[in-house]
Amino acid sequence: MHPRILEVTERLVERSRATRERYLELIRGAASDGPMRASLQCANFAHGVAGCGAQDKQSLRMMNAANVAIVSAYNDMLSAHQPYQHFPEQIKQALREIGSVGQFAGGVPAMCDGVTQGEPGMELAIASREVIALSTAIALSHNMFDAALMLGICDKIVPGLMMGALRFGHLPTIFVPGGPMPSGISNKEKADVRQRYAEGKASREELLESEMKSYHSPGTCTFYGTANTNQLVMEVMGLHLPGASFVNPYTPLRDALTAEAAQQVTRMTKASGSFMPLGEIVDEKALVNAIVALHSTGGSTNHTLHIPAIAQAAGIQLTWQDMADLSEVVPTLSHVYPNGKADINHFQAAGGMAFLIRELLDAGLLHEDVNTVAGHGLRRYTQEPFLEEGKLVWREGPRQSLDESILRPVARPFSAEGGLRVMNGNLGRGVMKVSAVAPEHQVVEAPARVFHDQQSLADAFKAGELERDFVAVVRFQGPRCNGMPELHKLTPFLGVLQDRGYKVALVTDGRMSGASGKIPAAIHVCPEAYDGGPLARVRDGDIVRVDGVEGTLQIMVSAEELATRDLPTAPQGNDLGMGRELFGFMRVAFSSAEQGASAFTSALEQLK
Repeated sequence: MHPRILEVTERLVERSRATRERYLELIRGAASDGPMRASLQCANFAHGVAGCGAQDKQSLRMMNAANVAIVSAYNDMLSAHQPYQHFPEQIKQALREIGSVGQFAGGVPAMCDGVTQGEPGMELAIASREVIALSTAIALSHNMFDAALMLGICDKIVPGLMMGALRFGHLPTIFVPGGPMPSGISNKEKADVRQRYAEGKASREELLESEMKSYHSPGTCTFYGTANTNQLVMEVMGLHLPGASFVNPYTPLRDALTAEAAQQVTRMTKASGSFMPLGEIVDEKALVNAIVALHSTGGSTNHTLHIPAIAQAAGIQLTWQDMADLSEVVPTLSHVYPNGKADINHFQAAGGMAFLIRELLDAGLLHEDVNTVAGHGLRRYTQEPFLEEGKLVWREGPRQSLDESILRPVARPFSAEGGLRVMNGNLGRGVMKVSAVAPEHQVVEAPARVFHDQQSLADAFKAGELERDFVAVVRFQGPRCNGMPELHKLTPFLGVLQDRGYKVALVTDGRMSGASGKIPAAIHVCPEAYDGGPLARVRDGDIVRVDGVEGTLQIMVSAEELATRDLPTAPQGNDLGMGRELFGFMRVAFSSAEQGASAFTSALEQLK
């Protein structure tokens, strides 16, 4: 093992010792020696099986079958989740074939960030993760289940399912992906049309045609944003079946993997003799593996929020510094849009997860000695699934990349370090995704231009006010102020200015999309402006230095002068309309970005 991987893992174990032990006590105490439903009173049990067919009802009554909870984020609004419409019946049938039962335990909400980008509904995104966690807990609260299957893919959905499921960590659990849509037009062509539209050189009809050729069918969007980063993280943590992440929907192999996940989770129950609950899989080593995979692929910056929140739900105290220290020694091995021109289908064809995991394991950058849903040891995940005469089998994955412009071995990385940088300075603490930013653009020192929302920057661009070097400070976008919406709308405007030769950067207490790149952006800055953080005291014209090489975030104004400046009033009106008024209680409870922007942090403090 690489000494840095061991060092970070060991300090994570030591820092989390008390809370992790308390968490394990809780989930082990919740585990039963037999089917959970056996402890229910007769009326409770009768309610729980009343809606079942005769065969399933009899199986559950005899207590000799595993009862598997199905928790799904299906809806038609998310192309990635549309295939889940058909999964519950496939799962139930696969379980009946081995004498077990599946019950649809509950649905969880799933909003599409792609639809809500730049709209008021985006301000509910982080809150939706917490609602998903709560909904998952409600679905599993009936105490009828021996195991669970989680059906979710996209941005806040997988983290929310994880956070909720980990509170029921005594249950064996598998996450079941749906797969990416087939490739549409190239990501470069899509980005070019977006930039031309921002410059007024493309019509809305051209833009719409381009977007619909890119997002064109059921399945996950094919760029390497948060949704596909979720899938990669779940697989490297051993929570998917090996090779399941990036198989296209509505294919025989996808269906076979779904059925196998249903049957495999029953083999993990206590009755099977191979008990492996979720809480025993998600440990310090698994989280370090997730972070290594994130860095090695230049994954979504949203995971600097989600992975700490997931860790907290498992009793583990993870910090951005842990993530930064790992980034220093993990090479970047893949270039998928926005870090490159390829999409996730190209990544899969070039060698995919099997090649990536083998390279990282052989370099001592991943812990092999971990629990997974496929058994003990991560080496199993260097294999790929195939169908042989209709039967699902696994074979060794490729030992060489089939396209080194997309996926490379450790011996020839795109970069010697990972894709994320922690930014520190007198403006606060944030993160930058340096893997997507060309080296010549990673350091910007220029006058600040302050904005309180995305539209103000867009208006200034259209008015020709931004034709110069500047650092855009977009503040009052943090979790406690307006729910921390993604600021993806900024990317085309800032990208155009950078292409025109100006030195531009972004500093914000908000988020950028998992698909954002190209522009040096210090994001998730905390303390946020709403809480009186230093960003609130920046004025137009202040010189700000954003240094993605050294990881520094500085305003060239003395601490004494900053302290004398009045704090501006936060923008009004973001707490009404589009349902935002319902989430005021949650915004008040949100922790800082580094703590995961979670409303549950104070509740989970009880573990200490």
